[in-house]
Amino acid sequence: MTPTHSNPAQPVDFDVLIIGAGISGLGAACHLKARRPGTTFAVLEGRDAIGGTWSLFRYPGIRSDSDMPTFGFGFQPWTGRTSIADGHLILDYLRRTVREHHLADHLRFGHRVVGAEFSSATGRWTVTSRLAGNDRETTHTARFLFLGTGYYDYETGFTPDFEGVGDFRGHVVHPQHWPPELDQAGQRVLVIGSGATAVTLVPALAATAAHVTMVQRSPSYVFSTAAQDPIARALNRVLGPRRAHRIVRRKNLLLTRGMYRLCRRAPQLMRRLLIARVRRQLPPDFDVATHFTPRYAPWDQRLCVVPDGDLFKALSAGRASVVTDRIDRFTTTGLRLASGRELAADLVVTATGLTLSPFGKVRLGVDGRRVDPADTTAYKAVMLSGVPNLVFALGYTNLSWTLKVDLVCAYLCRLLDHMDAHGHATVEPVPADPDMARVPYMDLSAGYVRRGIGQFPRAGTRGPWTVEMAYEKDVDRLWNDPVADPALKFTARAPVSDPDRYGRLK
Repeated sequence: MTPTHSNPAQPVDFDVLIIGAGISGLGAACHLKARRPGTTFAVLEGRDAIGGTWSLFRYPGIRSDSDMPTFGFGFQPWTGRTSIADGHLILDYLRRTVREHHLADHLRFGHRVVGAEFSSATGRWTVTSRLAGNDRETTHTARFLFLGTGYYDYETGFTPDFEGVGDFRGHVVHPQHWPPELDQAGQRVLVIGSGATAVTLVPALAATAAHVTMVQRSPSYVFSTAAQDPIARALNRVLGPRRAHRIVRRKNLLLTRGMYRLCRRAPQLMRRLLIARVRRQLPPDFDVATHFTPRYAPWDQRLCVVPDGDLFKALSAGRASVVTDRIDRFTTTGLRLASGRELAADLVVTATGLTLSPFGKVRLGVDGRRVDPADTTAYKAVMLSGVPNLVFALGYTNLSWTLKVDLVCAYLCRLLDHMDAHGHATVEPVPADPDMARVPYMDLSAGYVRRGIGQFPRAGTRGPWTVEMAYEKDVDRLWNDPVADPALKFTARAPVSDPDRYGRLK
């Protein structure tokens, strides 16, 4: 796909501006194209490629940590053989989505959005972006803004301040910034971390490295699942991809939600079952109590999914090992642990997490007033209190990201339909009770969430201000409930003497 940058012939005023060409932004573009064919829109992307995470991350073994029938779009069947898919297959899927939905002309690459200001006088956003290559600033205007920027900083992953890093004679790399020329073949590799990235990296690196050791401060829950879904394969053969997709998507959603509910309602039972499942996949003498028995309850943090138990196979074969200890410091030859043990390495991978960043670091403003996301309250987890004509997409923490994205994008279209039908120019969420308690947007205990969630909008504690990590509840309030709501303040559209053929404001 050839990157398209701005040129003087391109329009700069739209009904909707979409920020980000990852899963969320592309989903919004597809929904607008299908549900509102008269709506003008553009997708501004700071990089030179679609895909977001899936074109940014290049570390070995990168894959989905959710099943693809639910991680893919509801309108675009996943036809791959594997249910847990490698990153390049996900990127191919997104490219196919762009082709089949004719989105190429709407994509504008090399536009890193740095600011967006809403004017109540005009009822429009002015969006400022910095162009790749020359750092020149350009502006677009739009009636509505859709933020599909994800929730982490693309420029900086999180790495603790390890003592002695400069003494180490080997290579140190963060997975978010994996050098394409890096070759781990025949090397001794230490992977610091125990989350989804670490459990993905270890078996992938172990295929060619001399040995891989996962160094973790504390264990995570690791759940093995089949890489291929035999039910999905059978239904695809019998019913065809589109009809099968709806059934498989529903099946996987019910299974995932059922497991999550069991974990929350019977944590001790599920803890025993999850750990027993790990024990069955490892040699009898493996120290599961130390290395795979977390201190927290299931789903206080996300479960780490490994397809076909590939992590356990690498451990059982002796190609990989796990060490549970605190790191004292780097040495010239590797790591020294708090226990005094030293681990030799040629390559150290710091799979130590993400840096959370709300809305792609875009500076938001309304009528000259700077908007700090942390001062706002999320309305139905899709809009911000006190900020007109803005919708954002943040996916689930306990389900596939895209399940929520599809609902948010459908809600955007419903909201625009409602506003057009009633002659509204703006919509703004306004909390009725200023004394309502506010809580963090996400309640996971993971380190990356605790470090960064304070920058994000807060959730309310009742009514449409709660953040629901429950698909069935969001179906009701984003898909089924009326758009009109006492918490939404609409303003009328000013008379226009010469509207265009779609009735849009000029």
